[in-house]
Amino acid sequence: MTDAVHNYANVYNNNVGFGQNPALIMVDFAHAYFDIDCPLFADVEDALESALRVRDAAHQAGIPVFLTRVIYQKNGYDGGRFFEKAKPLEAFIEGRRTAEFVKGLEPRENETIITKQYPSAFFGTSLASTLHAAKLDSVILTGLTTSGCVRASCVDSMSHGFTTSVVREACGDRHEAPHQANLFDMNAKYADVVNESDMLSYMKTLA
Repeated sequence: MTDAVHNYANVYNNNVGFGQNPALIMVDFAHAYFDIDCPLFADVEDALESALRVRDAAHQAGIPVFLTRVIYQKNGYDGGRFFEKAKPLEAFIEGRRTAEFVKGLEPRENETIITKQYPSAFFGTSLASTLHAAKLDSVILTGLTTSGCVRASCVDSMSHGFTTSVVREACGDRHEAPHQANLFDMNAKYADVVNESDMLSYMKTLA
């Protein structure tokens, strides 16, 4: 198994680098993941703190910021098979406190909110067309959870033609194993997974 992992890393070892005109996408920083009484609680305060630092740097550099959220109607009908399969998604029914943005990530006037019902920030939303219309060529991803909505958004970002970066410290999951496995796999095939410090340095060059 060790040899197989070593070979995997050697085969998928290409770094694409950053784009010229990026957008920052902050995926699903909802109160649900920070509420210890919610089934979705993930203990991801560190990821939020990192994402907020990246957000501040993005605004300083003039990078457009998009916040995604998940909202379902009360019967969950608009969630389809996803809502049927993943019962904890009831936390995102409209009107529930757990569906709101976590404290500290209150939307700013110049930020765009993308409402979704499925894992990817791109599926069933206007995000891709909005980015293309603004002539943005790349996406910077932060968010929750690494193995779920971040990964799905990463794959779709690449599939829509955007150079994609994932900020390692600004993503979180409720378990370290899927968190690390999905960072590894995204970096191998779909994006460059970068450290927060490298992302902040890159953003300073744009500012």
